Amino acid sequence: MNDKDIVKELNAYLQGEYMGIHAYEHYIKHTNDPKLKNELQRIQQEHKQHAAKTAEQIQNLGGKAVEDNGMKLSVQELMLRMKNYPDYNEGIIKGVLKGQEMGIHQVEEIIRGDMDSKSLEIVKHNLDEDRAHIEQLNQLMMDE
Repeated sequence: MNDKDIVKELNAYLQGEYMGIHAYEHYIKHTNDPKLKNELQRIQQEHKQHAAKTAEQIQNLGGKAVEDNGMKLSVQELMLRMKNYPDYNEGIIKGVLKGQEMGIHQVEEIIRGDMDSKSLEIVKHNLDEDRAHIEQLNQLMMDE
């Protein structure tokens, strides 16, 4: 796989990170629980770090990193917004968990393709953190 193809894959991944960051923003906005808000903000910050590392790798490969989640994902995001975000803890946590699980599945698809070792290392590290987010969110759910 050449650098151009890797950049394309990394940009697809980056668009998903942006969608996740936006989704967290909406969930954070809809919770009044300081503990839950703090945890969602912490996870959102990790997604922002994932996006920054990925954008840097794209640039290192000579590509241009996307700056948003793209038209297709924007439409999906709009559809989710129209469904309304829950404003109670259990609903928020379930929504975030569903989004995290969908994101992990999409990332697993992306890394099945050919990717250089540095890009793969970055994405796999981020994926490990995403799996840890699932565990943390499940713990929050059990605390409810």
